[in-house]
Amino acid sequence: MTNFNLELMKDSSSNLFDDIDHSVEPSLDAARPHQPAQLRPTPRLTRRNGMIVEWDTNKIEVAIRKAFLALELDSEPAVDVARAVEDRVRGLGEEVISIEMVQDLVQEEIMRAGHFKVAESYIVYRARRTFLREQEQPVAEVEAESIFALVEAIDEDGTSFFWSGADLRNRIEFASQGLNLTLSTLDLEQELRRSMGSNITIGEIRKVITLNAKSLMERDSDFAFFAARILLTYIYEECLGWDIVRDGVGKLKQLHAEAFQPYLAAAVELSRLSPDMLEYDVARLAAELDPTADLAFDFLGIQTLYDRYLMCDKSTGHTRRLETPQMFWMRVAMGLFKAEPGDREARVIELYRLYKERRFCNSTPTLFNSGTLRSQLSSCYLYKIDDSLESIVNRGIAENAMLSKWAGGLGGSWTAVRGTGAYIQGTNGESQGVIPFLKMHNDQLVAVNQGGKRAGSGCAYLESWHSDILDFLELRKNTGDDRRRTHDMNTANWVPDLFMKRMEARGFWTLFQSSQVPDLHDLYGKAFEEKYLQYEEMAERGEIYGKKIEALDLWKRMLQMIFETGHPWITFKDPCNVRSPQDHVGVVHSSNLCTEITLNTDAEETAVCNLGSIILDTHLTPKGDLDHVKLRETIRVAVRALDNVIDINFYPTEAAKTSNMRHRPIGLGVMGLQYALYRKGVGFSSEEAIEFNDEFMEAIAFYAYEASSDLAAERGAYSTYKGSKWDRGLMPQDTLDILEAERGEPVEVPRGGKLDWQPLRDKIAKQGMRNSNVLAIAPTATIANIMGTSPCIEPMYKNMFAKSNLSGDFLVVNPFLVDDLKAIGLWTPDVIDQVKYFDGELEGISEIPQEIKDRYVTAFRVPFEAIIDAAARRQKWIDQSQSLNLFMGEPDMKALSHMYRRAWHTGLKTTYYLRTLGASNIEKATVSVKKQVFTPEEKEACSIEAMRNGEICEACQ
Repeated sequence: MTNFNLELMKDSSSNLFDDIDHSVEPSLDAARPHQPAQLRPTPRLTRRNGMIVEWDTNKIEVAIRKAFLALELDSEPAVDVARAVEDRVRGLGEEVISIEMVQDLVQEEIMRAGHFKVAESYIVYRARRTFLREQEQPVAEVEAESIFALVEAIDEDGTSFFWSGADLRNRIEFASQGLNLTLSTLDLEQELRRSMGSNITIGEIRKVITLNAKSLMERDSDFAFFAARILLTYIYEECLGWDIVRDGVGKLKQLHAEAFQPYLAAAVELSRLSPDMLEYDVARLAAELDPTADLAFDFLGIQTLYDRYLMCDKSTGHTRRLETPQMFWMRVAMGLFKAEPGDREARVIELYRLYKERRFCNSTPTLFNSGTLRSQLSSCYLYKIDDSLESIVNRGIAENAMLSKWAGGLGGSWTAVRGTGAYIQGTNGESQGVIPFLKMHNDQLVAVNQGGKRAGSGCAYLESWHSDILDFLELRKNTGDDRRRTHDMNTANWVPDLFMKRMEARGFWTLFQSSQVPDLHDLYGKAFEEKYLQYEEMAERGEIYGKKIEALDLWKRMLQMIFETGHPWITFKDPCNVRSPQDHVGVVHSSNLCTEITLNTDAEETAVCNLGSIILDTHLTPKGDLDHVKLRETIRVAVRALDNVIDINFYPTEAAKTSNMRHRPIGLGVMGLQYALYRKGVGFSSEEAIEFNDEFMEAIAFYAYEASSDLAAERGAYSTYKGSKWDRGLMPQDTLDILEAERGEPVEVPRGGKLDWQPLRDKIAKQGMRNSNVLAIAPTATIANIMGTSPCIEPMYKNMFAKSNLSGDFLVVNPFLVDDLKAIGLWTPDVIDQVKYFDGELEGISEIPQEIKDRYVTAFRVPFEAIIDAAARRQKWIDQSQSLNLFMGEPDMKALSHMYRRAWHTGLKTTYYLRTLGASNIEKATVSVKKQVFTPEEKEACSIEAMRNGEICEACQ
């Protein structure tokens, strides 16, 4: 046995046979305690320090497993060996047994089972330990010396060398800066060296160290930053040629500055960047690169950035990153201001500072493509399919394929396509309806993914009176004819107010063939109601097709499907149109992929959304108040950058270019609401939190509309400004009363705000607006990970949960909870185990004070009324909409109905996914907590979950 394996054996056995502690040592299989066949009780165990402890077979099994794993053998035989040892000690009939005797029995049973290599190693280990005790040399010192043993490794060129770990110790020192870690430097090196055998390649050393660092994250939130910095050191080596031993940390800024121009030149030569990126004053920009900002990345953020966003060179057959995180941010900023007149370097630096200070982030397509040869920077495209095969094939399939290719998410209306059995005049036949064409669109999304970087994403909308609505509701079911299922495409109901009123009045609802009521989809409000009633009368007379059903039955079917499949989402047609600033030049026929965009579409225009989000929690004062000066400064830079996207964007289709250039819409959103509430010390469902939603959204709206108006003074208003609601003196908050009048029912949202809007109204009247639409809150799941904040406007999913995305599996721990529990001395191994066992919920942990439980209530325990009321306060100020996920821990049909009806009554335009409580992904194999009683919530936990952890769609992120 090698010296390395001897040390592993020493480590693997000492926990059991020398320093046994039943109160802390985790059970490897808490869910399967061994039930011995013999009835004679097991003896207690005498440790070498004289302490007598209770027998624990699980601890025996854990130690034996480690002995097998130390030799890289399957550890399952440890189960039988441990049981055999237990049977032996029972058979002795002793009340107390010594640790030495247990060791003898373990050794015998390992040999009896035929595992001679393990037994041989174990004998050598015992002899070594005996020798050390006789020499009275402290075991800790020997263990410390063993850390620094040389490892035989293989370099990149294939040559062998002995790796001393000197670079690892430097990485640990760098990664530990400013963190309150629960392990010593010596312990950290032990942890990071685990599973590092002989003849390991240098690449495998890097992987082992990174994965071991990642595995520490469940111990403490600070380890997420520690693991991130370990990975950062390897990124610097890959991109800068940095040597942590030779160069030290102090040289990183210099190396960034020196590498920036060569990186740009190499990326241009590889056709990864546009040549005009070299026309900047590169030296001036390079001097601004600040690698110290990288210390704020956590592991999930830097791993996501590394895997999917940093520009790569794949020309040599293997992937090599060309840019570090700070070079990445600078490249994105340069791409957005390359057409800026005047001192464009100053504008680039302004935006770069927002990125590095985590104040603002653009959406994923912008991050992917900024500065590239085809800078498709837009997030989502909205389209309308007309009732012709040409429109279905050209726009629904061909154009959508081009949009999907360049990383665009798709959302569009299919309502105009005639239903099943409708007459086709051109062929004198009958239509197969809209479903087969939606199946084609689904397959197109699979075939043409988004730039080879993520799956194609799309959402089809259908209005609730369409004759194929019942089949549409079942598109995401896993049963039935698979030719009429769209497993990869999202679906959404486009619900008119009249349907909601009929449903609540327990009235009837009529389904129509869209080819016979061609104007119905273009109408809304009172005009829609008048025409709908006329068509119902025509159907009664037999002049057109009309199928009468109970509105409540259709509503129940909608709710049943969204409960079972997560689809179709429920969105409301009339608020989207009645409150639209652009009601003078068209109709909103659908929302987008993520339900936050409400722009007009028609045969000539494919609407485009260009997105970015403010990080709310970085815009609070130390006292937790909104920092208006900082917020206004951030928004003015962000709006300018988003407006620039429109002019420099690569448009995959002419219809998209026409729409974007004509109306110039942008979608500035927000993320980090939950983190902001944590910083304020406010619970998500409290009245104070709901008022804060009103306050911050009003401020964002005020400064964003002001920024757009000031851009109009500088660059000119958008071409269709005249006649818009902006031009008519109507701000978004004014349109609530218009909606109420059109609906004929109250819109239950408190009016008014804290700011004086009259000066801004006067400014817009004088200057106009640069952008037809300005605000929209997108999901932001991925960019929130990068920025180290909570996604968009959602409550915390869990306080500890396993998160899966394209970068792998990550254990996410709420850092605010950790800090609060540390402050009162409660972040202990026992509490950590309980938080893991209870899937990140705190309610069942008696040690945690109720005040902390209330502050850290998770998404499924936040009342839906609070989520909807907060959303309604935000919607008051937003000219578009928001990606609003709804959560229910114990959903039932009645509760679902109340939830979506409340959303409609409070004037919400759209809702997104319904999330129901499913089984957690947290690994419990190392948890020692044994839970005796299951709560009703756990027994009733629903296994249906629309999507998990914010990883729903990434087009808007």
